[in-house]
Amino acid sequence: MSFTFKPSRIRRARNHGFRARMATRSGRAIIKRRRAKGRKRLSA
Repeated sequence: MSFTFKPSRIRRARNHGFRARMATRSGRAIIKRRRAKGRKRLSA
């Protein structure tokens, strides 16, 4: 059995980063919700 989590900063940013979020309508909704909640970090 192998490890399921293989950390990569590039992959993390491409999938969950701010620009990736802003690229889709649902992603923008996520950012909006996190802003409304007052999150210090909006994305990865």
